[in-house]
Amino acid sequence: MAKKPSKRYRKAAELVDATKTYKLEEAVQILKKMPAGKSDPTVELSFNLGVDPRQSDQMIRGTVALPHGSGKNVRVLVFATGKAAEDAKAAGADFVGFEDLIKKVTEGFQGFDVAVATPEAMTEVRKLGKVLGPRGLMPNPKTGTVSEDAARAVRECKAGRVEYKIDKTSNLTVVCGKVSFDEKLLGENITTVLTAIARAKPSSAKGRYIKNCVLSSTFSPGLKLDVSAHTAN
Repeated sequence: MAKKPSKRYRKAAELVDATKTYKLEEAVQILKKMPAGKSDPTVELSFNLGVDPRQSDQMIRGTVALPHGSGKNVRVLVFATGKAAEDAKAAGADFVGFEDLIKKVTEGFQGFDVAVATPEAMTEVRKLGKVLGPRGLMPNPKTGTVSEDAARAVRECKAGRVEYKIDKTSNLTVVCGKVSFDEKLLGENITTVLTAIARAKPSSAKGRYIKNCVLSSTFSPGLKLDVSAHTAN
């Protein structure tokens, strides 16, 4: 038997017209009017894209720097040695090390949100593929988490750089901030994400690229978004 939606969800759903496609400004206003829970819900954009992720040149993956941050305290772990390790600590990394951290992560340590590594460290860090890969935490040059400048990578992650990666069914979800954000600031974050995903369109993709885009917050109903004014779709 399907679980009955919560009272808060049902009240939020009353604000949404499931048959309507909303302009960004109106969608944000409705999202902020929804009944709030005890926590500050995370706002996300969910896309269905007209690409084939089985084709290597159509695998959509990258990062986007939110102009007003994600609203989340991002815990950054850095695999590095020497000056790179010292610079990463000075930049605010929460955990810095090399062999000791590799051992700690191998043993099950999960108290971090992003893993960064220098190219030199990756020789050993690659061995953590089975541990970090399933959690989406494996450092990768495409997302800026394998970098000679570990300090810069730390600062960008702390400032609100979020990652995105398409799944096997051509769906993709990107964090845009928190419901508590000012409407204007949240709107600017969302616009930044829309622009980034539009620019990530592979040249080999044919037909409609952004097939569907839904704005929602944690445990809230989604609002279908009109992306025409914000992308080159």
